[in-house]
Amino acid sequence: MSTLDIFFQQLANGLILGSFYSMVALGYTMVYGIIKLLNFAHGDIYMVGGFVGLITLSLLSPFLGAGWAGILVAMIISMILVGLLGVLIQRIAYVPMLSAPRLSILITALAVSMVLYNFVMSMTSGEYKAFPVDLGYEGLEFGNVFITYTQIILVSSTATLMLVLHFFISKTMYGKAMRAIAIDQDACRLMGINVKTIIAMTFFVGSALACAAGVMAGVYYGSIHFFMGFLIGLKAFTAAVIGGIGSIPGAVLGGLILGLLEAFGTQLPFIGSEWKDVFAFAILILLLLFKPTGLLGKTEIERM
Repeated sequence: MSTLDIFFQQLANGLILGSFYSMVALGYTMVYGIIKLLNFAHGDIYMVGGFVGLITLSLLSPFLGAGWAGILVAMIISMILVGLLGVLIQRIAYVPMLSAPRLSILITALAVSMVLYNFVMSMTSGEYKAFPVDLGYEGLEFGNVFITYTQIILVSSTATLMLVLHFFISKTMYGKAMRAIAIDQDACRLMGINVKTIIAMTFFVGSALACAAGVMAGVYYGSIHFFMGFLIGLKAFTAAVIGGIGSIPGAVLGGLILGLLEAFGTQLPFIGSEWKDVFAFAILILLLLFKPTGLLGKTEIERM
């Protein structure tokens, strides 16, 4: 393959990987923007979403098949179920801790992560589970560059979900309430906004997006496992920090940048696939040295 062919092939690979990071990073940045919580259980929500999607698709495939129709219906149902799981976790684990010191709620988030992680591990006996899809390997060929229809549809689906989220945040009353709460919760309470309901809705939306990413990962890679949420949780958090945690466009931008860095990093001399994570995190350190708030983040002023 020529250098140009390698460039376009890695561009396609980077976009699909970055879209997964962006979807999970959105949950991190939405929750942090509203209640300043680093929800380290979010990567495991992504993992649970993959398994809920697997179970749902297995139940629906006798009726809808294992093609895109079955995958779409299974993903929508899974997003609703995992969104409700996110709300349940928020009500049980996080609401009682909102007035506690930040370290306490951070430890609670880690505990929730371990509960989800070990529960799925015990249910699956630690084994990889095949994702039962029947999509084929057809695609578009541009010289030596081959892009499957699956890649095109997954990236398009991710872009569609992000556009829907952008419309929801910027145009609807609930989205405006989320943005208002991120600025001043007490003032929102005085204005009659039900802060608890809006926070629960934020967890629902973030968990649903993570679930969608988990289902898409199962479709793309063909298998899922209980450990899949750990690394992507770290990567998505990194993407949120790169873009500016608390910024929704920043989460999308950070995810895409991280995915492209990993894809192109494998082609650099002396880097290779085994060093791609080192390369990506080294870029993060350099970025934070020169712009600690991230690319689209803003410096916050502590109110007294």
